[in-house]
Amino acid sequence: MRLKSTFIGIGMVAALALTGCSANTGNTSQPESGAALTIAKPDGAIPTESNNPWVGDSSANKLGYKNVIFEPLAMVNAVGENETTPWLAEKVVWNDDYTQLTVTPRTGVTWNDGEDFTADDIVFSFNLIRNTPALDTGNLQLTDIVKDGENVVLTFAESKFVKQAQVLHIPMVPEHIWADIADPTTETNPNPVGTGPYTLESFSSQSVTMTARDDYWGGDLAVPTLYYVSYNDNTALTTALANGDADWAQAFIPNVQSAFVDKDSEHNVFWAANVLAPDVLFLNHQQKPFNNVAFRQAVNIVLDRAAHTEIAREKAGPELSSVTGMPTPVGDKYIAPEYEGEEFSIDVDGARAILEDAGYTWAKDALIDPDGEPVSFTLEVPQGWNDYVTGISLIADQVTKTLGADAKVNTPDADTWWANKRSGNFDAIMHWTDSGTTPYDLYSDSMDGRWLLTGENVDFNYGRYENPRATELLNTYATAATDEERTAALDEIQTIFVEDVPVIPVGTHPVLGEYNTRNYVGWPSEDDQYATADPVQVTVPLILTKLTPAK
Repeated sequence: MRLKSTFIGIGMVAALALTGCSANTGNTSQPESGAALTIAKPDGAIPTESNNPWVGDSSANKLGYKNVIFEPLAMVNAVGENETTPWLAEKVVWNDDYTQLTVTPRTGVTWNDGEDFTADDIVFSFNLIRNTPALDTGNLQLTDIVKDGENVVLTFAESKFVKQAQVLHIPMVPEHIWADIADPTTETNPNPVGTGPYTLESFSSQSVTMTARDDYWGGDLAVPTLYYVSYNDNTALTTALANGDADWAQAFIPNVQSAFVDKDSEHNVFWAANVLAPDVLFLNHQQKPFNNVAFRQAVNIVLDRAAHTEIAREKAGPELSSVTGMPTPVGDKYIAPEYEGEEFSIDVDGARAILEDAGYTWAKDALIDPDGEPVSFTLEVPQGWNDYVTGISLIADQVTKTLGADAKVNTPDADTWWANKRSGNFDAIMHWTDSGTTPYDLYSDSMDGRWLLTGENVDFNYGRYENPRATELLNTYATAATDEERTAALDEIQTIFVEDVPVIPVGTHPVLGEYNTRNYVGWPSEDDQYATADPVQVTVPLILTKLTPAK
């Protein structure tokens, strides 16, 4: 039965999580037969329901439950061997230059309303993207989608070598439902129909209940019920994880060993999967002060990245040391010879000299820009994101003390921050980049002009950095026919990144995951890296099909 709950005040979230949505009440060493799993987020109340898989700020996307309703053709592993696992496709085959993909649909798959999943649904889903530019957030550049016997053939205007995951991870939607939807960019999709292992049972502002299908094409599911719960902040989430009221999360937990792991060292697991993704400051290039490259360069060399790793990230991942922004050691092989061994170091005198040469002055201790105006800016991340809040607070203090700029910190609610980052309504925000199997995502997310083609709201390059040469080189890297061409393009990309500072790299961004093994085993881990342990990724159905009851 599909229920819709009325709004519950945000202060009620902890009580709600401790009662009806609790999978485990307190730590227990005995597995519970048929236990639910509670998946936790720290985003506070989400008052508006939207089950639209295409819209980035829908509740289904924010909480992550879209991934157990809508499934992709295949899953590309961001860790381990970077293998591709066919999913709704029985087989996916790229041509030699990655401009064409042939998909063989899996037989025996049904939508949760009983209709068969077919090749026509694949054609429809990709045509929906091609015909609705706002949905084409990965800039897929589809030129043709046709059925060829039992297969579907997708043709692209350029190589998808670096975007295989973006193509294969597109959620499939049923033609018999979405063909009648007038505007897929605004549709709330109140009764979502998908091929995934779970169906939507109920929604409230703090929790979503998902029920396992008994006719799932992927087989029987060990976990009968999923609760997606949105806690007020990381502190409330940590408490829930520690006492067993939440089972699975992707969150930064201060003092994670003592606050979570040691609470039940036999069962509680924390895994930080090291990937090619840093945390960066996205800077607004359309207005002061970050439209001036000298100021960007100066800020970049006064940041204390060791303190960020030690204090803000609490050593969850290695320090970001390479001036290329590349996380190491995972990215060592991609660093250009020019920058091998060149690491960040704090250089306050050098930063002030850069500013003086660019026409900046000081009035007492306050930094004055070349127009004679005091330099000020605000750093923003959502309230409750403890590691990011600590991170931008450290940066604000460092820049204020070393350069004399008036650096402020603001922590709006997650919805406001999310809208502001997409529209460019900010001075600077702390954010991550995507992680791929190459450095392409790191640099494309930071400075690729093609992200700006979608209109007022963008899904990366939030600072609106515009450099046609950078965009050209990123395109060359993505479409090159040889490794030599790719390497030459990447070397120049890194030069632009280092010299022009489109974003300021701050720290590594491993994919975090917390879970317990009290009721289920088979989780991804350092020893079994078949996926990351992040419960809001596209690979969640793969994890849920691998979980088995604990003995």
